[in-house]
Amino acid sequence: MPRAGLDPASVVAAGAALADEVGLAKLTMGLLAERVGVRTPSLYKHVGGQDDLNRRIAVLALNEAADAVGGAIQGYAGRDALAAAARAFRAFVLQHPGRYAATIGVEPSGPDDPLAVASLRLLDAFTAVLHGYEIKESDVNHALRMLRSLCHGFATLQAANGFQWSTDIDESFEWLITFADRGLRTL
Repeated sequence: MPRAGLDPASVVAAGAALADEVGLAKLTMGLLAERVGVRTPSLYKHVGGQDDLNRRIAVLALNEAADAVGGAIQGYAGRDALAAAARAFRAFVLQHPGRYAATIGVEPSGPDDPLAVASLRLLDAFTAVLHGYEIKESDVNHALRMLRSLCHGFATLQAANGFQWSTDIDESFEWLITFADRGLRTL
């Protein structure tokens, strides 16, 4: 019988918090079991194993990122929406590097897969940013890939302490936003 208070959602939430703390690569079922106070086999009543746990963490992370970005852009358009989205995404990745790492390289099994649904929510938030620019429909996917590359690259480099020189990181990030805005306005 599953332990009182534990369910799939609480196990995934605990796994996501632990991934943020120790890194996704170091998250194991054994370490998670220890964290939630059960024996490792008890976790399998709630998740199907490490791959299932990581996949569920990815869904959680994508939904949380979609909420953060979508909420941040409300009432904004153009550069203001771009800046709000980029800042919200960066903040999410910096606060949750382990759970965000779970989103990289995982593929949905189909359009109804919770991973696909969550991914689409985040994509929709960034697509809403692009509505503030005059971008041809044929260029929207390219613009989305550019935004993802800029935001993902900067945030993951910063989360990994990849900026080792003395220039202010926030100033560099604002420069990135200005650069992206100028590029989007010229399409």
